[in-house]
Amino acid sequence: MRERRYKERDNKAKESKRTEGQAEASPSKAGPAKSNPKPALHTIRLNKFIANAGVCSRRDADKLIAEGLISVNGEVVTTVGTTVKTSDKVVYEGKELKAEKLVYVLLNKPKNFVTTLSDPHARHTVMDLVKHACAERIYPVGRLDKMTTGILLLTNDGDLAKRLTHPSHEHRKIYHAFLDKEITKEHLHSIATGLELEDGFIKADKISLVKGNAKEVGIEIHSGKNRIVRRIFQHLGYEVVMLDRVYFSGLTKKDVPRGKWRFLTPHEVTFLKAGIMK
Repeated sequence: MRERRYKERDNKAKESKRTEGQAEASPSKAGPAKSNPKPALHTIRLNKFIANAGVCSRRDADKLIAEGLISVNGEVVTTVGTTVKTSDKVVYEGKELKAEKLVYVLLNKPKNFVTTLSDPHARHTVMDLVKHACAERIYPVGRLDKMTTGILLLTNDGDLAKRLTHPSHEHRKIYHAFLDKEITKEHLHSIATGLELEDGFIKADKISLVKGNAKEVGIEIHSGKNRIVRRIFQHLGYEVVMLDRVYFSGLTKKDVPRGKWRFLTPHEVTFLKAGIMK
């Protein structure tokens, strides 16, 4: 009887060790769940999604939702407080909205910086100057050549960028041009009435001397043609020593030192989108 009890005790001990060994070799489901949690889906309130897309404020977005003007993945949503994934397809007035916050940065560009996202020749780009401005990826609106300084807008709002650069909208751009010699009255008149360049006819909207100095000219133009201001003066035999864009669609470089930037105010963004600032 005693030998049987000893034998049963030894068998239980062996079974216990075998069970522990299996536990170490095959961790329970609870273990990995704690050490390697499954990533949570990135969700956002629908009204914030709409506000980030630049449509309106969150409060006004709630009104659009309640009125049944917003659809998510093809279904109209009317419940205020609804949450959506950032990957969902949210549509308002037939247009798909983007969840990313819209950002508007105004840069006073210095010379020797190219207006591209990257440069294969390792030159400085304007993106180097605004790399700490925001987490969102922003893009230059139009271009300024390497040696031209002044106002440059960068944003991730593609629709606004398209409107600001399309010739049909005629957004005003004013440049301060420094010439290598005094310009004649005849040439000022020629630029105002129009010239025929290699890529077509062009004329300034306005042109005048700056403070009566015949080597400094203020020229207003809405054309988006490449290096158009420099080419206008070169066509007439002048070299542009320095070119500074001082005005772009209602925006100026006031209080923005060369090489620095600032965010547009909500007021400026609203006016730009409404087409009031030109």
